[in-house]
Amino acid sequence: MADKLAIQLQRSGLLNGTVSIVAQGEARGGSSGAGSPTEQVIERFTQFTGQILRDGVPLGNVVSGTFTYANNLDKLEVIRPDGRIAGADPAMLAVTGQIGVRFADTTLLDLAVAGTPIELIFEWSIAAGKLLRFTVHNVNLPKPKLPVTGPAGVQATFDWQASEHPALAKTCTALIVNDVAAY
Repeated sequence: MADKLAIQLQRSGLLNGTVSIVAQGEARGGSSGAGSPTEQVIERFTQFTGQILRDGVPLGNVVSGTFTYANNLDKLEVIRPDGRIAGADPAMLAVTGQIGVRFADTTLLDLAVAGTPIELIFEWSIAAGKLLRFTVHNVNLPKPKLPVTGPAGVQATFDWQASEHPALAKTCTALIVNDVAAY
């Protein structure tokens, strides 16, 4: 079972995600359970083709960030003669992250102070018709500490956390658009 997906957001390099899984065991065999797999051509997203949007509008001056989707699996560690776990139960879903923002205005700070939830969209595209998007529907921003450390500008880090959107009844939506007809 997939436990967590974590993506580091930065200005350069290829987009990388870390997937944490919980498995009961493996059995090595001479053949694939998927039949005869063929090698796929992989096109990688780059960091600089990404953007973060707040309520559908590009959020300016984001310098870094993280996005984490976690099922928080609870491993059922029991005493068994084969030493394996009995399984894993999904616990409380957590969609969290962090955005580092250089201030051009106080919009995000005002929203954090007021406790107003926002929608964040993390999106990367290769070309028309090829994109990866995570929409986090109900994000709560904490009031950040704002150290002023010199002439480079005021920058703040928001450690955000999402909750279920009351009208949509979901926390996050993932969308991939590519040339694959079905999975």
